[in-house]
Amino acid sequence: MELYVGLDVGLQETSLCVVDRDGKNVREAKVQTDPQTIRSALAVFADGLQRIGLEASSIGLWLYRELHPAGLPVIVVEARHMHASLSAMRNKTDRNDARGIAQMMRLGWFRAVHVKNIEAQRLRTLLSNRKLLKRKLIDMENHIRGALRTYGLLIGPVGRAGFEARVRELVERTDIVFTTMIETMLDVRRAVWEGFNRLHKILLRVVQHDVVCRRLMTVPGVGPVTALSFKVGVDDPLRFTRSRTVGAHFGLTPRRHQSGTSIDFEGHITKQGDGTVREALCEAAASLLLRVKRYSALRAWGLRVAKRTSMLCAIVAVARKLAGILHRMWIDGTEFQVGFGAKVVEKVKLKPA
Repeated sequence: MELYVGLDVGLQETSLCVVDRDGKNVREAKVQTDPQTIRSALAVFADGLQRIGLEASSIGLWLYRELHPAGLPVIVVEARHMHASLSAMRNKTDRNDARGIAQMMRLGWFRAVHVKNIEAQRLRTLLSNRKLLKRKLIDMENHIRGALRTYGLLIGPVGRAGFEARVRELVERTDIVFTTMIETMLDVRRAVWEGFNRLHKILLRVVQHDVVCRRLMTVPGVGPVTALSFKVGVDDPLRFTRSRTVGAHFGLTPRRHQSGTSIDFEGHITKQGDGTVREALCEAAASLLLRVKRYSALRAWGLRVAKRTSMLCAIVAVARKLAGILHRMWIDGTEFQVGFGAKVVEKVKLKPA
């Protein structure tokens, strides 16, 4: 008997639904969100299991890594695609969601998500932690600037290393209460700054010993953060049959809306996929167009796009091309060459944003 399973995963409990090939419910239950408990609940159906579906989430990825090595046919489904399928239900409950996921598995109406290996996931956590500390550091500095500006104390253009000394110089003649408030914020900023530096040094060490990242960094504008973000986001380059599809995977292609013969237009980029990789590619493209002075066919193409449209459109277009070029360099094992790269870049013929 062919059986299909849907798992609606929660923090504490998971709703489980088993259906046969005709869509009839075989079993429904609620079990603890634990791999061993789920394996025990499905043990009696082990011979007939065809697909086990669950939604892409942090807990879902953990369950996949625990259940898949045990021989269970687990599939992680894209969250946006699953939400669109389950939204047709009149009542949203955990039980109905599990039923809907089981029916999706039976009918094949799903889009599987590529699950990264544990090493790539750890590097992804490193990048996200570093990004969080960087954002909080900027927020702290902007808050301190705004608090001092109210009293006419202007910090002015100062580097991050000399920020604390400049603030202490401004508040040393104020009253003790105000000085204590600002110094408390400086202490928190110092802790965040030290944590950010530790994570950044770890990132640089990882990139230094990674052959793929060092090869990707031969492209002008691509630094350690962009190289590692792209490597972690792609994970397995062979899962893309064409390099041109990598830019679309990270949401760098225009969104299209068509209805009948009278409505057909392209909007902003789709912004699908990993936003961290998309942001890193756009930063690398901006660096290539605005900071790098060395000639390359890619930079010349981007400047031509900027001349006939805008710099923002050119940055997105170059980021889309960068995604394809980096993927092809990874596959071929070659470094970026300015002279030969002119033919390669012009051959890709990607549309500007």
